[in-house]
Amino acid sequence: MGHQFSLVLNREITDDESAILQGAGCAEATFATDSLPTNADVTVTKMDFDDTTSPSLAEAIEAALEAVKQVPDLSVPGLTVPAQPAQPAQDDAGAEVLEGVVVEAATPPNGDKPAAKKPAAKRTSAKKPSAKKASNGSE
Repeated sequence: MGHQFSLVLNREITDDESAILQGAGCAEATFATDSLPTNADVTVTKMDFDDTTSPSLAEAIEAALEAVKQVPDLSVPGLTVPAQPAQPAQDDAGAEVLEGVVVEAATPPNGDKPAAKKPAAKRTSAKKPSAKKASNGSE
């Protein structure tokens, strides 16, 4: 399984334009007719990729975008990238795990014990109790 993503082009492409895209690096793409996500009345071409040759997802997307530039008046108004499988970061490759050490609570420089944590103060209401008048019907 490679790097998966989809490009939505700004219009429907011709067979000749499809051949240009395939020759420019989109040979693994699947072309389909779709509608523009923002306007269902506009027919566009959607290109689905499962790139197994590019070293990274970013490079696969960049190569596809560069291929689209080879066709005049063609642009990419939409890019969809589904969740990708987790891969270890390249910086972590070959990194070794070190043994952890538990660090005790620091003692203040004067040798006293650390101050105990005080409980949070209770919040007092800013409302004043309302004075209700007795209503006995005589005023």
